[in-house]
Amino acid sequence: MQRRHFTLGLGAALGAPALSLAQQAGGGATRIAGPVRIVVGFAPGGGTDVLARVIGQKLATLWDTQVFVENKPGATGVIAADYVARQPNDGTTLLMAHVNSNAIAPSLLKDTVKFDPNRDFSALSMVGVTPNVLTCATTQPVRTLPDIVALCRQKPGRVTFGSSGIGSAQHLAFEMFKLAARIDAVHVPYKGSGALIIDQLGGQIDFAFDTMTAATPFMRQGKVIGIAQTRLKRAGSYPDLPTFADGGYPQVDAASWYGLVGPRGMAPGLVQRMNADINQVLLMPDIRQKLDEFGAEDAGGPARRFADFIASENVKWAKVIKDANVRVDS
Repeated sequence: MQRRHFTLGLGAALGAPALSLAQQAGGGATRIAGPVRIVVGFAPGGGTDVLARVIGQKLATLWDTQVFVENKPGATGVIAADYVARQPNDGTTLLMAHVNSNAIAPSLLKDTVKFDPNRDFSALSMVGVTPNVLTCATTQPVRTLPDIVALCRQKPGRVTFGSSGIGSAQHLAFEMFKLAARIDAVHVPYKGSGALIIDQLGGQIDFAFDTMTAATPFMRQGKVIGIAQTRLKRAGSYPDLPTFADGGYPQVDAASWYGLVGPRGMAPGLVQRMNADINQVLLMPDIRQKLDEFGAEDAGGPARRFADFIASENVKWAKVIKDANVRVDS
């Protein structure tokens, strides 16, 4: 377990107005007793962890209490999600929910996932939605979607696509592409983006589906080339990078996302207050800058909208897993 405490600032002065606002909204207790843990299902240093820490620091000021991040890595975030689902619903334990743990794993790991992503959590706020990106090394002469499809058809079962792991959003983006383009290609799973990038630069794989967060430094350094991004709209930080929809494959809509949730049954007033405060933090200029660095968009909004989004993501990924016959031993 790893923890990092945040220094408090104008806690009492800023916390009181937020409490008053939440009380006006009604719906039960709104006091945040603290300290508050934000549980992250990945190791320290990754994009999800970094965002949890910078947001937690701001919330500590608003809530006038300690807010710290607790890392519980493993099983693509499932261990952390399962832990938070069983904690008291008083707002002192939150989860930085992720597409892998709260949308993909429930269908992919039916025999091991014990929580229901819709029933067992109280959605608080979306933090960000980030495209995945199809990339290649600079030595790869094939760099457009039509040419990649043609190459796969010319060499069925021989063109390789790396991802950060079986069942990851990047793996399923590849499966979406296979289904949409009707191609036969080989998935090469890695244990994270670091090992993936090393082999890509070394020429061991032909192409890769990676998170935009991980790929961005290498694209900016000119070490890898971005071919297409996996949201239906282009990320504001990458207006010139086409989407799969631009290339004729609108079926490939495979974003990574993360947001804050708590255990189920949190008091409505507490949910309203936390949602309002998280939204306030997400509008702060330094937080906006950090989100832009990660290519993260669509942050904030009502708690209900985030809950509906999670439900729709579970339906979408369950269909992809079934149609592509994705299994953890594949």
